[in-house]
Amino acid sequence: MKTCLGIELGSTRIKAVTIDSDFLPVSSGDYTWASRYENGVWTYPLEEVWTGLKAALSKTEGLENIAAMGISAMMHGYLAFDKDWNLLTPFRTWQNTMTGPAAAELGALFGFNIPQRWSVAHLYQAVLSGEEHVSQIAHITTLAGYVHYMLTGVNAVGVGEASGMFPIDSAALDYDAGMLSKFNALPKITALPWKLEELLPKVLTAGEPAGTLTESGAARLEGLLAPGIPFAPAEGDAGTGMTATNAVAPRTGNVSAGTSIFSMVVLEKPLKKVYEEIDLVTTPAGAPVAMVHCNNCTNDTNAWVGVLGEAARLFGANPSAGELYTKLYEKSLDGEADCGGVLVCNYLAGEGVTYMDAGRPLVARTPESRFTLANFFKAQLYATMATLKIGMDILRAEGVTIDSLTGHGGLFKTPVVGQSYLAAACDAPVTCLETAGEGGPYGMALLAAYMLRKAEGERLEDFLSRRVFAGAAGTTVQPSAALTEGFHIYIRRYKALLEVERAAVEYL
Repeated sequence: MKTCLGIELGSTRIKAVTIDSDFLPVSSGDYTWASRYENGVWTYPLEEVWTGLKAALSKTEGLENIAAMGISAMMHGYLAFDKDWNLLTPFRTWQNTMTGPAAAELGALFGFNIPQRWSVAHLYQAVLSGEEHVSQIAHITTLAGYVHYMLTGVNAVGVGEASGMFPIDSAALDYDAGMLSKFNALPKITALPWKLEELLPKVLTAGEPAGTLTESGAARLEGLLAPGIPFAPAEGDAGTGMTATNAVAPRTGNVSAGTSIFSMVVLEKPLKKVYEEIDLVTTPAGAPVAMVHCNNCTNDTNAWVGVLGEAARLFGANPSAGELYTKLYEKSLDGEADCGGVLVCNYLAGEGVTYMDAGRPLVARTPESRFTLANFFKAQLYATMATLKIGMDILRAEGVTIDSLTGHGGLFKTPVVGQSYLAAACDAPVTCLETAGEGGPYGMALLAAYMLRKAEGERLEDFLSRRVFAGAAGTTVQPSAALTEGFHIYIRRYKALLEVERAAVEYL
């Protein structure tokens, strides 16, 4: 049986998923890793990319039958190489909030929001800071683009991934030419021996061939995959999330919730103004998308689950991680709709939407708060999506219509709970498909299948709706009036808590 393989290098796991001719998951493997904070930079060693990739593939069955594949990874960040593809400075991930001056200057220059985590912000900040490596740069790319190049020899990324590096012209399906010209005309750039378009990877759209696994690429994987496998364009986790949830058509949206949380809403028309809280990116086919990206989601919750598990073990209980998460998530349903006055700020890292350069996780309550396990854990889960709600409320005020919102990622593995809270936060119905737990690597496998099997002229949204997700099993949760009102009260208090968070960042 021929299958398609999707690989995603996420923030906490490197995962491989294969799908069959019915687009259903067949086998998967993964490898757990974590970013490191070294010399003021959130990073991953590139050596671990290959260790983890081989580990994930070695756990995946049927690798001798791969008909097509693709690479996805966490978007944005900065990987700078010289002409021989030697890394010039450690990988700077999306978690970093060190590019404020560059992002602000470029946003004003372009009249277009440039978030701090975008590749061009990292590049220009390195220029502004006078970093020595800048004059030696021959290539900048993303993590997905790097892995794709090392396996195929093709220096290209999908348009969705490219849209997190530099603004995209959705009509031309390429980097915005006017903004490139403005960037190259900056005084500090004209003094350098390169133009930006010479550094960036080529842009490809979903369905285009993007090379094949080379002999050297197969050797890098120690023979786990055979040379000659066709590759789809490398995509970011945002694009694969949209694909995995059938959310690439206008008025559809999805929320990916794991280490970070972000929403993607495909737009019918441009937003009326520029918002620093809203990124404008694209689908893997190049359609414009409003993205609310929040750096912090489940990390603080994961830490608390670990502490509560330790407490259980003091009494001789030894619940598995899955049991702990399920019981605690379900217990939160017993909490009051406004969490009884208990508040949580889950910021471990900085947060662009709320203008925080660093994070200090907080639990706060007044003497009148009802501090129960149910209220505490409901506040934990509300906190995972509170910052997202701030951005989504901006889109609502803009009149952006969302017909369907699909959730995927670890936050939704326990049935109903995360869905119910997200529906309340966004005041919209939330659907989770049975494949939601597979997330991005499943979406990447679908993009590989689209490249291989699309009919002449078949659009990505039609391929997904008519062939992949027609009759797909899933559950939809409508927003509860009580939870929606409770979340409204919580978010009002949460915004006040952010002032406490600012003081904590300054003084702790």
